[in-house]
Amino acid sequence: MKILVQKFGGTSVANLERIELCAKRVISTLEKGYKSVVVSSAMAGETDSLINLARQVSSRPPEREMDMLLAIGEQRAIALFAMTLYKLGYPAVSLCGWQIPIITDNVHTKARIRKIGVRRLLNLIEEGYIPVVAGFQGITEDWEITTLGRGGSDTTAVALAAALKANCEINTDVSGVFTADPRIVPSARKISKISYEEMLELASLGAKVMQIRSVEFAAKYNVRIHVRSTFSEEEGTWIVPEEEVMEKVVVRGITVDTNESRITIVKVPDKPGIAAQIFKALGDAHIVVDMIVQNVSHEGYTDMSFTVNKTEADKAEEIVKKIAEDIGAKEVIRDDKVAKISIVGIGMKSAYGVAGRMFEILAKNGINIKAISTSEIKISCLIEEKYAELAVRALHEEFIEEIEEFETINDKNK
Repeated sequence: MKILVQKFGGTSVANLERIELCAKRVISTLEKGYKSVVVSSAMAGETDSLINLARQVSSRPPEREMDMLLAIGEQRAIALFAMTLYKLGYPAVSLCGWQIPIITDNVHTKARIRKIGVRRLLNLIEEGYIPVVAGFQGITEDWEITTLGRGGSDTTAVALAAALKANCEINTDVSGVFTADPRIVPSARKISKISYEEMLELASLGAKVMQIRSVEFAAKYNVRIHVRSTFSEEEGTWIVPEEEVMEKVVVRGITVDTNESRITIVKVPDKPGIAAQIFKALGDAHIVVDMIVQNVSHEGYTDMSFTVNKTEADKAEEIVKKIAEDIGAKEVIRDDKVAKISIVGIGMKSAYGVAGRMFEILAKNGINIKAISTSEIKISCLIEEKYAELAVRALHEEFIEEIEEFETINDKNK
């Protein structure tokens, strides 16, 4: 039995007309000999609307109650999707996360999936039904509703594909993964195949096409993902193992993330255990820390900076201010006007001089670097937010358009 997990994003199910379009795509999949398991996000704008409602009640509502509230959006969408399939002559059953069940840990608003039951899904498929599963939501062992964080429907879909040993199709409002955001760089080109490792870096660095945990799942369980447009039949981008990516370019893509805040603790006592105390407290609060910079010690003191997601900046600042007071640091400074610009590519593993070229391009455009972070296949720089789009365009011209020109010349010389 060939199973394809088909996920539809919020813009794809934004209204009843689009839900019917998605349902017809599912039917087309069935006609090609596959069995389909549908995963749906909430209708476009629904989650934001629910968040705004909660914030009218409280600026920091309890996370358990946020999960209870936000799970409503997907439930509405899957019921309408199943009704539409029935109308078109195909029996379907809508299922919330707890009905599968999708078991998660106890971390509300950004839970992680621990295990998935597939027996009910397989039984429904064998009985001729199309399961329509709510993305983004799960249930703890204690029967508490949880959500998987923004973009969590991607993770639901890939996790189900892993459990069912199926491929995964991510239907969205873009036609695939691009070398940069086409809204910033009109010349950005669609990537036909990208490795898990590259996509993981791009997702973690601000590319909004896929949620990072969904790519982690795909890499761990070898799930091939096809990212494509709901509104077109054209081939999208395949996210696959590295050995399937034939074109080993140095830089595969460029991302920018303006959803970062930098927090600096000024005049921290430079002695063992201080960094552990700060970052353990942030970890205990489930706050993900990104770039960390510590200055050279001077007269027994140093400055320490790190970045966090803006949505967690208030919470992080509150924690750090308390620690700063306890350890005798001078003050805590927060900067929300920063952006992280990154270049990513598996070809960087064996290339030299890439960092120098990146820094040179930023310097030529008058862009100062506040922090640097690297891995085998990526280089990230923290810069002022106002230069974010300029940096993307300049780096794309240096690393991506240069390659396209080289390929064009080669083609002409064949």
